[in-house]
Amino acid sequence: MSAGPGAERKAGGFEAGSVRRHFAILNHDLAWLDNAATTQRPEPVLKAMDQFYRLRNANTRRSVHRLGAEATAAYEGARAAVAKFIGADSPEEIVFTPGTTAGINAAVAGFARWEIGPGDEVWVSAMEHHSNWVPWQQAVRGMGATLKVIPLTPEGRLDLAAFRQGLAAHRAKWVAVAWVSNVLGVANDVRAICAAAHEAGARVLVDGAQGVAHLPADVAAMGCDFFAFSGHKMYGPMGIGALWGRRGLLEQMQPSVFGGEMIARVEDQTATWAEVPYRFEGGTPNVAGAVGLAAAIEWLQALPPSAHEYVADLAREAAEQLASMKGVRIWGPSEGRVALVSFSVAGVHSHDVAQVLDGRGIAVRAGHMCAQPLMRRLGIESAVRVSFAPYNVPDEIRRLLEGVRAAQELFT
Repeated sequence: MSAGPGAERKAGGFEAGSVRRHFAILNHDLAWLDNAATTQRPEPVLKAMDQFYRLRNANTRRSVHRLGAEATAAYEGARAAVAKFIGADSPEEIVFTPGTTAGINAAVAGFARWEIGPGDEVWVSAMEHHSNWVPWQQAVRGMGATLKVIPLTPEGRLDLAAFRQGLAAHRAKWVAVAWVSNVLGVANDVRAICAAAHEAGARVLVDGAQGVAHLPADVAAMGCDFFAFSGHKMYGPMGIGALWGRRGLLEQMQPSVFGGEMIARVEDQTATWAEVPYRFEGGTPNVAGAVGLAAAIEWLQALPPSAHEYVADLAREAAEQLASMKGVRIWGPSEGRVALVSFSVAGVHSHDVAQVLDGRGIAVRAGHMCAQPLMRRLGIESAVRVSFAPYNVPDEIRRLLEGVRAAQELFT
């Protein structure tokens, strides 16, 4: 049930104050509504990383001393935590990466591009982030293959009927799709997409960046072949993420980063690779990042289900209130929104809206949001995005609306 933007609302008894105390940065008059870009980090995550550096700092798998063993145990413990978090069969299916972009590029460069040949098709959805679009452009280039796009319905969802019709030619080799759109906020039916793709003989890579903080992740239930996500989108540190792949596919995948730790043996002219997943983790690992990611998973899983209902309620409330304002247009479906709202203000550039809001202590995203192909399909160059987390409060919606009105008064 909708409530006024300044009203105190609780979903199943959840109170944002119980979460906000973990975030020192929010003790000021900051309304952080840019969570889809990056979330803030709770104290347990910062403490876990601090303790690693203070008490256990060492490199992994390279030393016989006690600290080296402790660092290795922490790193591999984090791998196990990630595997459990996304429903992987084993920790060996988890490759640590710097983030979603690196994970997608590793899968494309090390596996997908070797399967793509003349006459093949690679399908991406119209709502993909550039990180799940550009690598596939490069993969088909010069191969005689074609990049195809899953279109949108007028409502702003993926047109799965058109997608299935396109698969009927049985030329699809790969399908790349976002679990949740970073612009429209819609959760895609990845299970149906994976089933249709596999029936046509294609593999599927899912960009999970915008979903992992809000929806239960289960790669087995999804039916995908690869799944990539970032820690910083789910209250973990920047610079750490994971790529999951089916074990049989990882065994076939080629490394794309070469150097220390990813080898079994090096001769003058040749080298052999370490076992999966270590062959894909060349160089010094981000152990503190992995420790922080494991702490973020623990923190996130300790939240009650009502916290996610609360976030969905905030996004729904913001969308309803913004849509009621003259000159404001909401982008994307009205139902099923996951944690974010993108909008445009007639006659006011998105950057101007964002600057006015910033002057009022409200942080939002403005621009094309690394989704220019989608923006062109919407007929715009940029938009404003607000995105929510359990530490946001209803009063921040009131402040948002007042800021948008101030931008309208200033520029129109």
